[in-house]
Amino acid sequence: MTSPAQTPGQAATRQQRSDPRAKHSSPAELAFRFRAAALPWYGLDDGWFGSRRVGGLCTDPDGTVRYGTLEHGDAPAGRPGVDPQRRAVTVVTMAALPSRPELRSDGTVGPGVIEAATVATVAAVAGIGLVEDQWPWHLEVAVRQSWLDQQREMAAQVADRLGDLPWRLLTLTVDGMPQVFHYRESEYGWVLATATRRCLLAAYGRGVSAYSLAFTRAELDQYDD
Repeated sequence: MTSPAQTPGQAATRQQRSDPRAKHSSPAELAFRFRAAALPWYGLDDGWFGSRRVGGLCTDPDGTVRYGTLEHGDAPAGRPGVDPQRRAVTVVTMAALPSRPELRSDGTVGPGVIEAATVATVAAVAGIGLVEDQWPWHLEVAVRQSWLDQQREMAAQVADRLGDLPWRLLTLTVDGMPQVFHYRESEYGWVLATATRRCLLAAYGRGVSAYSLAFTRAELDQYDD
């Protein structure tokens, strides 16, 4: 028996909300898991002079790493009144995994199917990440979570329509070579996504022009735990 078919955005929304290991890992454990993952991590090239940090990992129940993030620049606001005009870019590296049966942590086959990863999937993850960086301090406490849920769903739906507005094409550099990205802007910042030979790649940010960026294989020693 399989689970109902999901769009890339719906699958990404589910993955973004279920990452218990990343939330509870110590910095040393998270750094170890990044290095152990079979993913070619990407970050900004040497043209970025700001801070760099290891972000989070998202895994399937069987421990397969789906994607991870490397953060550049200012951390998200942790309290009301923090300067909203921060400069930050988060790079998402996602494994280009095919559709496959869901495996439980004990290695047995579960009841569902994990959908194949696509450019729309990584675009949804990046869009949801951008929204989640914008904690809505201006709203009443009772409605903040509803606002976030609504914005996450909207980001996922937009990612499912990469060929339509507000998306447009933008050519940037990956590993020194030109690469075409799907790119969009919003009131919260920008999102871009593409498929490379090695992985699916996306980024989101604010306060930094996406047009000025270039991506390269990351040296994890340059990133704080």
